[in-house]
Amino acid sequence: MKEELDEIYRLYAGDVYRYLFSLCRNEHLAQDLLQDVMLKAVTGFDKFRGDSSVKTWLFTIAKNLYLNHVKRADNRNLPIEEEVLRSEDNLEERIMDQSQALHIHRLVHSLDDPYREVFTLRVFAELKFDDIGAVFGKTGNWARVSYYRAKEKILSMMKEDQI
Repeated sequence: MKEELDEIYRLYAGDVYRYLFSLCRNEHLAQDLLQDVMLKAVTGFDKFRGDSSVKTWLFTIAKNLYLNHVKRADNRNLPIEEEVLRSEDNLEERIMDQSQALHIHRLVHSLDDPYREVFTLRVFAELKFDDIGAVFGKTGNWARVSYYRAKEKILSMMKEDQI
């Protein structure tokens, strides 16, 4: 197994680095993220199902780690007032508010499939996007887009209802 992982690193590290560098345009960050990608690949190699090539799998890990990095960086740079406003607009937090929960549940159930199911699986079952995609025989990205669209529809309906 160690030989296989060494071979994966030798074959794909350069490509993954160039991909990360194209995303972030920062040599040091790309190197740090590359190490994180390879660590995640090594520790999660038993989860690799073979649905895609190893290179595609590594690129997916790289993209997700980069997006997580950007998200964390964005949140660190927000003034406190904006962080509070952002959390107040968070739909998942509104669901926890009992006074709005029943109305939001009705809105969720008024959604067409697959949006209703994807939203329910993500928010209430707390499934990962890849797992949701697998339920539908689709990709994790498909699940992300479907969840985003469902969330936007619910927020739009809430604005119409002035909640």
